[in-house]
Amino acid sequence: MLVVLGCTLLMAQSGPASAFEKIKGLAGEWAGKMPDGMPVTSSFRVTAGGSAVMQMLGEGTEHEMPTVYHMDGDRLMATHYCAAQNQPRMVLKPGGEKLQFEFLDVTNLKSPEAGHMRRLAITILDKDHIRQEWTSREKGKESSDTFDLVRKR
Repeated sequence: MLVVLGCTLLMAQSGPASAFEKIKGLAGEWAGKMPDGMPVTSSFRVTAGGSAVMQMLGEGTEHEMPTVYHMDGDRLMATHYCAAQNQPRMVLKPGGEKLQFEFLDVTNLKSPEAGHMRRLAITILDKDHIRQEWTSREKGKESSDTFDLVRKR
């Protein structure tokens, strides 16, 4: 789609680029609860000259885990640096309001049966509320955890 502004033609942002801008808009501190009721914190920080967003889940805990979002050509990637000591890479699935990242590959996986993330869905409910659904697989079985996060003021 082309947008005409004065004498300049600009390409409208593609789905992945638009999704990346939405993730950049999450910059700041967030808090919520894990499914078992335990508190959880998360932060989003735009870094690398605006080319990446680093989300830190559980910052300062022994299970602290960063996820880095970045464009790779025309696709949006998420690399999760897991406390399980592996690094699954996921790609944004096109379409929908929910930002759905699907498994691409994983580095440092000890065996195909070892636990690792397979999917991440981010629903931006409004500027101060998001929901993240993390789906992992271990020994051939999938399980999911949902975090409802609220922006700290």
